[in-house]
Formats: sequence, structure tokens, C-alpha cells
Amino acid sequence: MSVAVNVTSSWINGAPVTTAGATHQIIDPASGRPVAEYALATPADVDNAVDAARQAFPAWSKATPAERSAVLAKLAELADEHADQLIAEEVAQTGKPVRLATEFDVPGSIDNIDFFAGAARRLEGKASAEYSGDHTSSIRREAVGVVATITPWNYPLQMAVWKVIPALAAGCSVVIKPAEITPMTTLTLARLATEAGLPDGVFNVVTGGGADVGTALAGHRDVDVVTFTGSTVVGRKVMAAAAVHGHRTQLELGGKAPFVVFDDADLDAAIQGAVAGALINTGQDCTAATRAIVARDLYDDFVAGVAEVMSKIVVGDPHDPDTDLGPLISFAHRDKVAGMVARAPEQGGRVVTGGVIPDLPGAFYRPTLIADVAETSEVYRDEVFGPVLTVRPFADDDDAIRQANDTVYGLAASAWTRDVYRAQRASREINAGCVWINDHIPIISEMPHGGVGASGFGKDMSDYSFEEYLTIKHVMSDITGAAEKGWHRTVFAQR
Repeated sequence: MSVAVNVTSSWINGAPVTTAGATHQIIDPASGRPVAEYALATPADVDNAVDAARQAFPAWSKATPAERSAVLAKLAELADEHADQLIAEEVAQTGKPVRLATEFDVPGSIDNIDFFAGAARRLEGKASAEYSGDHTSSIRREAVGVVATITPWNYPLQMAVWKVIPALAAGCSVVIKPAEITPMTTLTLARLATEAGLPDGVFNVVTGGGADVGTALAGHRDVDVVTFTGSTVVGRKVMAAAAVHGHRTQLELGGKAPFVVFDDADLDAAIQGAVAGALINTGQDCTAATRAIVARDLYDDFVAGVAEVMSKIVVGDPHDPDTDLGPLISFAHRDKVAGMVARAPEQGGRVVTGGVIPDLPGAFYRPTLIADVAETSEVYRDEVFGPVLTVRPFADDDDAIRQANDTVYGLAASAWTRDVYRAQRASREINAGCVWINDHIPIISEMPHGGVGASGFGKDMSDYSFEEYLTIKHVMSDITGAAEKGWHRTVFAQR
């Protein structure tokens, strides 16, 4: 792609909209060159998008599950047909390796759409019954209304799918604000949804900045639910904006995932898993393995093994299928990561491998392993969001669990052991929304994703995500036909 490519400013009421905001360039982080440009949305565009979503909601919410399912099934089909375009856009705007986009981001997103096409037809609820004896009670699960969602730059397509598709399956209408530096695949998704038969106004995209457009969307009085994926700091601002009007919120925030290696673990598997889990998407993943906590007996061998595997990682052009690690999202973010690594030795850490900026034109950084980190060090406690893995030893199982939980975050974790009892204890006692056993990172559409603590609350993916987009209504019908009900005596004497 070249800068000659003009990206649609926004997608509102089923059509592309050129907004009046400032011109914004999308930069390829692998080269530092612009790949496209578009006009940013404004708060006025948010009003238009929310109004379109509000007008479209009644009809879409009343569509049958089969009708909503058919549209989503067609969207999955169209996304598959346009997979090459989605891959190219994702690589261009994020710099992620084409192999990751081809084998993970795009097919995973299509599978998620396909899953919700089926899930739209099988909402479950409590059985209708006569719980009081004099009435029949039933539960209705109804679409909550207009959903405002704000998504991050690290997985633009996947995060749009995770937020938008279950909302559509539930019968809601949506206004989404993608990160202004990575809007292309979200806009393509909206266009394909319209081609699939989604009614105008049900899926709207506004492509502005977080400070103005994001704040206007999260705090808009005419939305009903606000969902957000991103940093914990920004998530709290989104929640504060939503709280002004009492909106429901769902937040998937930062993480600092522990990677606990017990002394009976398969060492080779743990080494391979640590490198893969730490470096996926250049480490720009909230669930990435960032804190390896390793039994003393295995510690030295683990450090040496990880360093060896990291040294063989191919860093370079993300369009090359042989590339393992692409650039970070921007030069500013690269410099932030480099600064945290540079300060690590002052705080007790030992840089075993990496820790340098390679001689490449983009925002690249070498895979980095930091051993012997102190529990109080910045690089161990704070989210780095880069290709950096820290390592500490533990003395016994109690110490391993304590260290794993010594964080404000609770998004994901993994435990490596051959002992079923250790595995069960780790899954019970590590405070995280997901605990993997002898693996780290895999996700599937049928299972939920979400965290606890500073990692947020609520779920993406799976049937559980419907809870974010549905409201529960109790319908209670008298079955006696009596004018005088037994409970009336608590209010007035019956005559």
C-alpha cells in the first residue's frame, strides 16, 4: 500500500462517510512510511453514529434469531472470501508478521463470526415454571440497546470481532471506535457486514482519537453499554465517562501473566512455550507470558534454553513469511520498551539476551530475556507490552503461587507440571481469568476471555459474552384468575 490509498473516514448508517476532522496518516511501523490517510471523526460524527444505531435498534432487536444468524453466517463467508485483503491491511497498519495474520488473526476472527452465527439461535434461560404456585414465571433475555465499543491497535480485526459480533448476535446495534492508527480492517468489516445484509445503522464505525471521539462515545447519553479493550489507565477513564450516565461497562484491560514452571515440568516444552508466549505479536498482547517464575532446580537451564531459542528468532520484514518477529507499533512505543529494559540492571535485573535496537529501518526491538529480576523492579511489575520476558526463581510451591499472584493484574497465567495435583492447585489458586496448563496463549471461540482485578471484568468470546449485551426480564403471570390475591392482606383487609 502507498500513501495514495484513501481510507474511508467513518462508516455510519450503512455507508462510508467523509468527516470534517484533521487528516491522519496510517504509518507502517516496519518502515516508518505512511500507507494510507483519512480524515478523523469528530464528536459530531459520534452523535450521528449513535443516532443511526438508536434508530436501527428496534427493528434489529426484533429480528428473529434465525434472521440474525443468517446475516452473520454470510458475513463469515464474505470475510473468508476477502481474507487476503484483511491480511494485507492488518500487516500494513500493525507491522505484525504475515504468518501471524494469516494463521491466527484473520482465520480466528472468521471462526468467531461463524461461532456467533450459530450462538445467536441458542440463547438459554431458566425454565418457565410455577415458582410461587399461583403464577407462571418465565425469563426473557432481551438486547440491551446501543453498544459503544472502543478497541485497541494490537489486534484490530480480532478485537472488533470480539466486541461487535456477539452484540449483533444478541440483537444490539453498535458504534465502534477503533484505534486511530489501525482502523482499516474494522472499516472493511463494517462494509462486509452491510454486504452480508446487515441493516443500515446497526454497525457504525467512527475513526477518531481517544481524547475527543473516544470520550464522547463512552460518555454519550444515548448508548446503553460501553465495552473497551486497552490499557488499565485508559480503561478507568472510559469507565468514569460511562458512569456519568450510569452505563453498563465491560473492560478487558492490561495483564502481567505469570508463567510458572514447577520442578517436574517438561523443560523443553516450557522453554518453547515461554518464547512463543512472550513473543507473540511482538509481545504486544495482554495475555503474553511476561513473568517466568521457575523452580530453582530448573532455573539455570531454563534461562539458558530460552536465551538460545530467542537468539534464533528472525526479526525483520513482516511481509516475509520467514519472519518471526515484526516491529513494535511505533517508534515512540519502541523507545518506551527500550527505556524499561535499559533501567532493569539498575533495579537488579540481568539482561541475558537482546536489549538492543537492531539496525533495521522500522520500530524493531530484539527479543529480550531479563533474569534475576527483583520483585519490586519496574520491568517485572509494570506492563512492558514488548518482546521482553523476565525470570525469577521460586523456592517451593507456596512461593510459586505467591509470586504468581503478586500483581494487580489477573488476565491470564500458565502452569507447567506433570503432576495433576499441582496443576489443579495452580488452576484454583492463581488469580486470573484464564489459567493454561502446559501451554500459554491458545484461545478458542467456545471459551470466554476476560480478567479480574486491574485486568477488568466481563467476558469476550463464547456464550458467556452474551451476558454483556442482554438484559434479563422476569415475566410473572397469574394463573388463578382470582380477584383477591392472598398477598393483598399485607396491604388491606379483605372483605
